[in-house]
Amino acid sequence: MNKFEEIETFVRVVEAGSITGAANQMRIAKSAVSRRLKELETRLGVQLIIRSTRKLTMTDTGQALYDRSLRLLADWAETEAIASDTQTALAGSIRVAAPLSFGVAHLGPAILDFMKEHPHVNFDIDFNDRIVDLIADGMDVAVRIGDLPDSSLIARKLANICMVAAASPAFLNQNGVPQSAKDLKGIPHLAYGYRPSSIVDYTSPDGTEGKTELKPRLRATNGEFLRDAAVVGEGILLVPRFIIFENLRDGSLVEILPDYHWPEISAYAVYPPTRHLSARVRAFVDFIADRFKGTPYWDV
Repeated sequence: MNKFEEIETFVRVVEAGSITGAANQMRIAKSAVSRRLKELETRLGVQLIIRSTRKLTMTDTGQALYDRSLRLLADWAETEAIASDTQTALAGSIRVAAPLSFGVAHLGPAILDFMKEHPHVNFDIDFNDRIVDLIADGMDVAVRIGDLPDSSLIARKLANICMVAAASPAFLNQNGVPQSAKDLKGIPHLAYGYRPSSIVDYTSPDGTEGKTELKPRLRATNGEFLRDAAVVGEGILLVPRFIIFENLRDGSLVEILPDYHWPEISAYAVYPPTRHLSARVRAFVDFIADRFKGTPYWDV
């Protein structure tokens, strides 16, 4: 039996939800589908699907094989198209991991625009601030913000990310406007939960470098929640400008100490060096790199 046909049949059975449905899709006999599925399980020595009179349920091994098989079939289709020199459009699935705030507000629109240009490309996106293991989690590419730890991952810089301190006008009217970074000490601070320390480096307008310690009043792992808390006057923020740039423009937040420089971070696209970078993933990385190149729109 052709191993490729076994894998393709297994995927069709899962997606159709039944052996009968898969047989109808593939236009082959139901018995042929059952035979291919049984031969695949026998060859691998594992049960992939639990069969009952009402439904089919994948085992954990079956789920893992299904996830891998989708990528295999997509990559094979792309390889065939390249080999036959008939490829006119990118196709297949791209699995992306991205931080929540940046992902939803800025990467998300870029992904939707990419999908319009390439209607045969599908996305599976994990918006989460945790650092995923790209290989273990089966991700093609991740967008990460901040200093990258030493690793074997290949990184492509997408944009510089400027930090900005801000608070609501009402908060500043009640608590006063800080005149120096040292004035931030003791003022209620809305802290990002994944930031390991409340001590922040800065460069003053005269070039002097220093540190100041912020006093967390509220700590959370979501930038939008902290932004909303700042708008209603709960404290000051020190966050990437891309989170609050619209609030700075409409006046619901006011920048504090605009002549000071806070640590600059960057956004990167990262991917494993051991994984073949398909044409669709390579095109996507090029697309978002071009999208965010130069001065990002949130800094204009």
